[in-house]
Amino acid sequence: MSVSIKEVAAAAGVSVGTVSNVLNRPEKVAAGTVERVTAAIDSLGFVRNDAARQLRAGRSRSIGLVVLDAANPFFADVARGAEDRAAEAGMVVLLGNSDEAGEREDAYLDLFLEQRVNGVLITPAGDDIPKLERLRAAGVPVVLVDHDARGSALASVTVDDIEGGHLAVAHLLAQGRRRVVFVGGSPSIRQVADRLDGARRAVQEVSGATLETLEVSALTVLQGRAAGEQIVAMDAADRPDAVFAANDLLAVGLLQAFALMSDIRVPHDIALIGYDDIDFASATVVPLSSIRQPASAIGRTAVELLLREIDGADGGERTIRYRPELVVRTSSTV
Repeated sequence: MSVSIKEVAAAAGVSVGTVSNVLNRPEKVAAGTVERVTAAIDSLGFVRNDAARQLRAGRSRSIGLVVLDAANPFFADVARGAEDRAAEAGMVVLLGNSDEAGEREDAYLDLFLEQRVNGVLITPAGDDIPKLERLRAAGVPVVLVDHDARGSALASVTVDDIEGGHLAVAHLLAQGRRRVVFVGGSPSIRQVADRLDGARRAVQEVSGATLETLEVSALTVLQGRAAGEQIVAMDAADRPDAVFAANDLLAVGLLQAFALMSDIRVPHDIALIGYDDIDFASATVVPLSSIRQPASAIGRTAVELLLREIDGADGGERTIRYRPELVVRTSSTV
């Protein structure tokens, strides 16, 4: 059984209030008394019920973070950046993986409300921003992560994915490629839609260039491999000469399909570029060209904005947009 604060008080020969002060405001207690209470705590093995204390105070030291795919190294890096900044502020991050599903996202938001988190960071699975605005109106600060607020009252940290999509396909076209396929998930995912928008703009700028889309059910290696199998199954004359994958996991799956199931050579037959520039993009069998996002900085900045929201600070940027960077490796250049 757990040791109660009353037992600590009895062992130290002080009141319950004095023990509480030692735990929460030790500067108000005489040094000798602090030593007696601390000795009693150590002797009895007392562990404070921090959750109960937080509930009484109406707040906690935690921040909720919901991402689209916790298995994606990009979101792992975002979470790491958020954790590092939260730790500096004496807070912790509770991570939820929506798996691109609105129902799971709602379940995590409900859980975070029950836990009385100080605020929520979220990469939404869709565009139901009013739901998140209602959360903010209820007194829970919210910051969008890797998602543009676009006219809403919410603070956000994002990357210009339209520019990123344009950079990726403009690079492929500059290599002389003209038949481009975009492999991505549902356009209801804002990042996918924006990257496709940028790709279309790049194609419109080059005479004779075409762009087709191949939609997959998830932004994963397995779905990338499935998309690659579809391309392999095409007649050679109908295949694209370039592929832009909506993220690096899809690109890795495409590489696997081309290498293991056909004689398609990357980049000689098909040039390939991904998105995110995750750590092992440079370590694939054919080093992967990609569009780099500053994942860790996105996480840190999101917590910074959330802390400002929590403190009710006025002024300062509420929408932070990073610019993507083209990283060229072997997969897109002969």
